[in-house]
Amino acid sequence: MKNQKRTSLLFGSFIILLIISTPYLLYFYKTIPSDLESMETIFGTIKGGYYIKVQTFIYTFFVKFVPLFFLFVWFITNKHWWVHALIIPISVYLFQLISIINDSEMYYDEVEFIYTVPIAVIIMVILYFLRSKMSIYIQAVDLKKEMERDMQFPKKKKEEVKE
Repeated sequence: MKNQKRTSLLFGSFIILLIISTPYLLYFYKTIPSDLESMETIFGTIKGGYYIKVQTFIYTFFVKFVPLFFLFVWFITNKHWWVHALIIPISVYLFQLISIINDSEMYYDEVEFIYTVPIAVIIMVILYFLRSKMSIYIQAVDLKKEMERDMQFPKKKKEEVKE
C-alpha cells in the first residue's frame, strides 16, 4: 500500500511537471539558430521544408502541438458527459499539425471542416478507448475521496438522532 502511494505520487508529480513545463515549448524555437535550414537531432534530421528555416518550422509545430496536448489531457482526465465535444478541436489541431509536418500544404490554417470529419472519427475511437481505460481510475479516486469524507464526518444513525 505504501509503495503504491509512492508510485502514484511520483507518477502524479511527473504529470504535473510535464503540464507545467509544456508552455515553455512555445519558446523552444529561440534556442535554435535563426539561419539553420536543417538540423541534426537524436530524432533525425529536421528540415525547414516549406518554412525554409528550422526555427520557423519548430515554432509553427509547437504552436499547434501545445494546445493539442492540453486538449488531449483535458479529454483524458475529464469525467463530464460533454467531454466528447473536445474531439472536434482535437481533430482540427491534429489536422493542422499533420499539415505542418507535411510541408506540401501551403496554408495550414485554411482547413475545410469536411476534411476533419474522418480524422475526428478515428480520434474519437482512439480517445474513447483511452478514456474508458482511464475512467476506472478517475472513478476510484472519486470513490476514495467520498469514502474519506464519510469517514471523517460519519452519518448519524436514526436511533442516535431520536435520543
